[in-house]
Amino acid sequence: MNYYISDLHLLHENVLRFDNRPFDSIEQMQETIVNNWNRKVTNGDTVYILGDVSMRGKKEDLISLVATLKGKKVLVKGNHDDVSDYRYQQLFHEVVDYKEIHDVVDGQNYYLVLCHYPIFSWKKMGRGTILLYGHTHDSAEDRYYQKCLAEMNSNECRHTHDKDVVAINVGCMKPWMNYEPRSLKELLGGTV
Repeated sequence: MNYYISDLHLLHENVLRFDNRPFDSIEQMQETIVNNWNRKVTNGDTVYILGDVSMRGKKEDLISLVATLKGKKVLVKGNHDDVSDYRYQQLFHEVVDYKEIHDVVDGQNYYLVLCHYPIFSWKKMGRGTILLYGHTHDSAEDRYYQKCLAEMNSNECRHTHDKDVVAINVGCMKPWMNYEPRSLKELLGGTV
């Protein structure tokens, strides 16, 4: 099974305030994320983390925390990801800036573009192609981005090929994410 999530911001105390995360402490948030993750993900699953695992906390603390997360972890780097420590790099099956994959839901193939940042145009835009992203959290910027995509869908934009453009924010703080990795089936059922 493939799962997707972004913007965990482990060890980042300020994220509680600017995201209005419903936790009394960073420790409580981290415990919730780890429990949700490990309750759902098995070591045979792949979790695509679309950036910002942490905010450059103490490497030893970050390494020990990420090491507790089950599954094969693929990191699509975000602006806060520092992978210069070899020990930290080894926790991930792969570390990339951008990734394209296929996933299947109920027998239907989907072509996924995985990027930390929201983008307006990507390869194979249209039916069956979905951008998964993070970075914008639950912000006015994200609402504006989604509004722009809706405008692209309702106008004759040549890159959409007369198909709906779908981009899903997989930031852990989004209501449909609720601080746990989600499958594509869950994402399609929760936001589209």
